[in-house]
Amino acid sequence: MEIVIWSDFVCPFCYIGKRRLEEALDKFPYRERVNVRFKSYELTPHAPKEPSKVIHEILAEKYGMSIEQAKAANVSIGEQAKAAGLLFNFENMKPVNTLDAHRLAKFAAERGKGAEITERLLKAYFTDSLPISDGNVLAEIASEVGLNREEVTLFLKGNCLTEEVRADEEEARTLGVQGVPFFVFNSKYAVSGAQPVEVFASVLQKAWEEELEEKLRPQQSSEVIEKGTVCTEEGCEVTGSTKNAQSNK
Repeated sequence: MEIVIWSDFVCPFCYIGKRRLEEALDKFPYRERVNVRFKSYELTPHAPKEPSKVIHEILAEKYGMSIEQAKAANVSIGEQAKAAGLLFNFENMKPVNTLDAHRLAKFAAERGKGAEITERLLKAYFTDSLPISDGNVLAEIASEVGLNREEVTLFLKGNCLTEEVRADEEEARTLGVQGVPFFVFNSKYAVSGAQPVEVFASVLQKAWEEELEEKLRPQQSSEVIEKGTVCTEEGCEVTGSTKNAQSNK
C-alpha cells in the first residue's frame, strides 16, 4: 500500500496530521507493507527568504487584530499540537519561503533520507524556530540526518529539483487539492486535513481491503472521503472560528 502526502513545512496541520497518521500506522498490522511518500506544496510560493515578523504580528496585520488576539487565535492549534505530542513555539515562529526546503527534501529522498529530513525540517520550523529558508541552516539540518554538508551546500546554490517541486504542485492542482495536508491512499481514497487517528485507521483498513492494481490517472480526482482542518494560501483553520488562525503570507 502507498500513501502519498502533499504538505508544506510551515503548515501546522501538516505536522499534526503527520503525527496522527503515524499513530494509526503504529497500530496497523500491515505497517511494514505501507510506503509513505511526501510531495511538495508551497502555501506561499512568493514568501520572502529572509524572516522578518513573527507569526503573531503577521496575523494581527492581516486581520486587523491586536497582538494579544493573534496569540489567542493560535491557542487551538497549539493545543492540538500538544495532544499529538508536539511543541509549537509560536512566540518565535517566523514564516519563510519553503522552496529550498522542498528541494532539499527531494534531494534527501533520493539518498534514502526522505522521512528523516521531513521530520527534522518540521521540527526545525515549529519547535526550534529556525529559518528553514537559510542555506546554512538547511545544510546543518541535512548533516544531522546523515547527508554530506558540502554536497548539500553546493546543491542549494543551484536550482536542481525545482522542476520536480513544481510538478508536485501541478499534480496537486490536477487532483483538486485546495489545502494541505492532503493524503491519498493507494491512489484511490483521499483524506483532507489533520484527521483524528481513528479516521486514518479506518481509511487504512478500507484501502488495504480494497487495494487496487490500477493507479489513479493524473487527470482524475481522488474520492475525498474525509475532510478536516487544513492550511490554504489564506491561512490555517481553527475549529469554531470563522477566521484563519495562522497566516502563511
